[in-house]
Amino acid sequence: MMEKHLIAVDLDGTLLTDDKKISRRNKLVLKKAMEQGHEVVIATGRPYRASVMYYEELNLTSPIVNFNGAFVHLPGNEDWGIYHEPLSIDTVKEIIEVSEKYQIHNILAEVMDDVYFHYHDEKLLDIFGFGNPKMETGDLRQVLKKDPTCMLIHASEDEVPKIREYLSEVHAEVIDHRRWAAPWHVIELVRTGINKAVGLERVAKHFQIPQANIIAFGDEDNDYEMIEYAGTGVAMGNAINGLKSKANKITLTNEEDGIAVYLEKKLNL
Repeated sequence: MMEKHLIAVDLDGTLLTDDKKISRRNKLVLKKAMEQGHEVVIATGRPYRASVMYYEELNLTSPIVNFNGAFVHLPGNEDWGIYHEPLSIDTVKEIIEVSEKYQIHNILAEVMDDVYFHYHDEKLLDIFGFGNPKMETGDLRQVLKKDPTCMLIHASEDEVPKIREYLSEVHAEVIDHRRWAAPWHVIELVRTGINKAVGLERVAKHFQIPQANIIAFGDEDNDYEMIEYAGTGVAMGNAINGLKSKANKITLTNEEDGIAVYLEKKLNL
């Protein structure tokens, strides 16, 4: 009997094809892995409302890591604990003040499943309207009443490095930030020390699975910590170069069933 493994999958660019579907082969292989006693966990930057359909499609019963680790819970079971580690509202208001000096297109704050837009924004409304959150537009310094789970700054391309430099210099103690993949010039802010690895560690503890038996798949810079933390960090063929150099293994792309191809061999499925 093979030792029990925890398989952690990122969604976009990893488990999902470019048209945001789970391929038949990936689904079959993950199902087979679970039948053989392994656990599968989703670890994504997406909010829960925008990942629950994939959770259900895979028939998962495991905890789920959302917002890059800022929110971890076991759907349908509040007794498991709800781990929510938001940003402080004061820090956020301070950052908004300063951000207005740069050429920003918009600032968004997400409080769990509520989305607040600093400015009205048709383009982003589409993306964030997924899963029907409560959406509100208005000066975030006024409309925001709770500590946000995460914050996004959408700026022009040449402003992004300047804003990140300011964040690193002034707020390094309280926030971590990373940029989204092209074509979006978006900076995502979470509370410092929060990343997918933190969420994954909580899930591994729950299942009592040692770090050596964690296999994590990712493609972007919000996957760095998780890929390093996992006993086996696997970068997708379409992953950014920085992630490939940190990973233990590289598999095929998200369009070529990279997860299934790797797991079939690794777990003799």
